[in-house]
Amino acid sequence: MASYIHVPDEAPAVPKIDTTVDDSDYRPGALMLLKELRPNWKPSEVKIKVFTDGITNKLLGCYVGPILQDVVLVRIYGNKTELLVDRENEVKSFRVLHTHRCAPQLYCTFNNGLCYEFLQGTALEPEHIRHQPVFRLIARQLAKYHAIHAHNGWVPQSDLWLKMGKYLALISKYHRLSLEVPSLQCLRKELVWLQQSLTVLGSPVVLCHNDLLCKNIIYNQREGSIKFIDYEYAGYNYQAFDIGNHFNEFAGLNEVDYSYYPERSIQLLWLRSYLEAYKELKGLGSEVTDVEVETLYVQVNQFALASHFFWGLWALIQAKFSTIDFDFLGYAVLRFNQYFKMKPEAAALSLPK
Repeated sequence: MASYIHVPDEAPAVPKIDTTVDDSDYRPGALMLLKELRPNWKPSEVKIKVFTDGITNKLLGCYVGPILQDVVLVRIYGNKTELLVDRENEVKSFRVLHTHRCAPQLYCTFNNGLCYEFLQGTALEPEHIRHQPVFRLIARQLAKYHAIHAHNGWVPQSDLWLKMGKYLALISKYHRLSLEVPSLQCLRKELVWLQQSLTVLGSPVVLCHNDLLCKNIIYNQREGSIKFIDYEYAGYNYQAFDIGNHFNEFAGLNEVDYSYYPERSIQLLWLRSYLEAYKELKGLGSEVTDVEVETLYVQVNQFALASHFFWGLWALIQAKFSTIDFDFLGYAVLRFNQYFKMKPEAAALSLPK
């Protein structure tokens, strides 16, 4: 069993540049990186655009000329994010996905971040991912990720429960929980319930993105294609977690509204598109039965609970350490509230006979 990512031999090596980029005075460090990556660029002509959507890291786009054509993206890791993210695993995931034409090129790593290729297109908003022609493309692209086979026929294993246990241990070490958040005793009890209830659902363990929010989905209208970015949380996990997590993201991030969680009829269309692509890519034909769709529906809606729980724990840790201007504690409260609101209905679902 393997929970780690194996990089294929044909994946290009990624150089490490011994530079640290200051996230508040980033230009000197970014120019040091560009000296290696784009030696023909004149430092005085380099423009830097700050992308403000990330709530884990700081992202810069470096380019010369009037338009965003050849852009080097510089991602500076957020404070203490190594507590949340396995950085070595992220680089491996990036390389595996690039080898399978699912990710842009990774140019280099540096002491506190990495540089990679810019994908042309538009980062989506919640209203876009609810739109049927777009969500079919998303479903098919996610199937492509999930169909990437493990190295040498290994049976992959999810590290979801291990990771949530680690997050919970960090919270009990560092955090005095506010009254709005469930107690540590309650969180421990829920984690046990989740593990016992979800591991018996039979959801296959596949290579997952694990963070498929709108801003991580790039739509190229000219090509009619969808690509995913940001692989910090990528790794082996339950298929149904990745999909349930994406359905939770229909609610948005800055103005969260869970009334946008997709209703059953939309989910069934989405899941059928996904299964047609997934089965085809796995060489299982593209015929999808109603029982297969219904089974995935039950798995996904129960694993959506685990997604709320995971990001609730994550937000509590970020509330302690992050220097990014975002109400992490408020976000944790939102996720745990939605977890307990969804739980009775999701837990009552049963797999078709």
